Amino acid sequence: MPRTPRPASEGTETTRGSATGTAVAGMTLVTVGAMTANLASYLLHLPAGRWLGPAGYGEFASLLAAQLVLAVPALALQTVVAREAVHGTGAAALRRLGYRCAVLAFVVAMLLVPVVAWALDTSVGGAFGSLVTAPLLVLLAAEQGLLQGRGRFAALSVVLAAAGVAKVVPAVAVLAVGGGPGAALFAGALGTGAVALAASVLVGRTSGGRTEPVPTAGTVLRASQVQLALIALTSLDLLLARMLLDPDSAGLYALGAVATKVAFWLPQAVGVVLYPRMANPVQSAAAVRSALTVLVAIGAVLVAGAAICAPIVPMLVGDAYGPVQSLLWLFALQGACLAVLQGALLSAIAGERTHLALVAWAGLALEAVLMFTVASTLRQFIAVAVGVAAATAAVVAVLALRGAAATRSSTDDAATPSADESPTNDTAPHRDR
Repeated sequence: MPRTPRPASEGTETTRGSATGTAVAGMTLVTVGAMTANLASYLLHLPAGRWLGPAGYGEFASLLAAQLVLAVPALALQTVVAREAVHGTGAAALRRLGYRCAVLAFVVAMLLVPVVAWALDTSVGGAFGSLVTAPLLVLLAAEQGLLQGRGRFAALSVVLAAAGVAKVVPAVAVLAVGGGPGAALFAGALGTGAVALAASVLVGRTSGGRTEPVPTAGTVLRASQVQLALIALTSLDLLLARMLLDPDSAGLYALGAVATKVAFWLPQAVGVVLYPRMANPVQSAAAVRSALTVLVAIGAVLVAGAAICAPIVPMLVGDAYGPVQSLLWLFALQGACLAVLQGALLSAIAGERTHLALVAWAGLALEAVLMFTVASTLRQFIAVAVGVAAATAAVVAVLALRGAAATRSSTDDAATPSADESPTNDTAPHRDR
């Protein structure tokens, strides 16, 4: 017979309240660090747009988008390292995993330099300046994963902020003296490398940890395909705008995409803090519901804010960007939908339900087809991007909630003791190996 749930005790309620308080504090800290990094990143677009002009800024933004796609291994590595740190794997073993992934990222990035230069119609030097950041981001991600898995959100906040500032300040300095897109991005890469080194010192060289085999690069690769689908959806429209629209329209789209990036990256603390709970079968369903609810609420606020603030765009970056003013809220809506999609896909990695990424890949293919065959103007491009992002996020969110609920149900059934067994009080995160 099914076991009747016990009434929650006072201690249980206290523990839940403490956990909620910890989550809120963690989100606050990580949000401060992420907002600092994002603010620095967005401020980079202002001098770049003014000093490079629409055509030059279009090249700069497209190289940034390519850089983001090559950062996928770093995002995946952080999720894997954080999960393994929760389960007791030592820092040294996880750093070795990071080093192996960094080498692979460097090789892939160098092979793609001429391909990116050809596809985006940029110089080889510009493509190199953009893509050389990839292995440095992988090294930084390993340290961030260790901090995340150990719940050191204050330290993680500092690293996030430092990474954003160190990437932007050198790039702005290069642009100020007349440097081009590639030189500015290379300067930012040097700043990223410096922060990765400093972060390793902050994390420390602790010894010990679990002795059983740690994940291989293959584990990171499987998580990468989930992250790749998401990042591709955040970047494909910008890359295709560079390829299919005229230079001025592509530059306008690139500036509007800043609002997309704001709405997408601003609530990332939600997933960072709730991810360990998503990996716990007992807490997964509640964590996924909480994450998606908060992300939808934040997205609504950001879309409204974009609509209200749109009139100041020409004052900030010049009258040449006036045509994007009326479309700014649509760019923000696209980013908000992609943030919800990110939360749902993070639960897929945490619960090893990576098949959900197939929906995102289908959305990506649909977006590419529509942009090549239907969209030909700035307004049509953003309309397609918003429609695909909204539909994909809705489908994946529903499937993620169902999957998490099913996992909780099966966990409860497995935890129900038989007549010959004694109840246990094991509520720690676990998984079958």
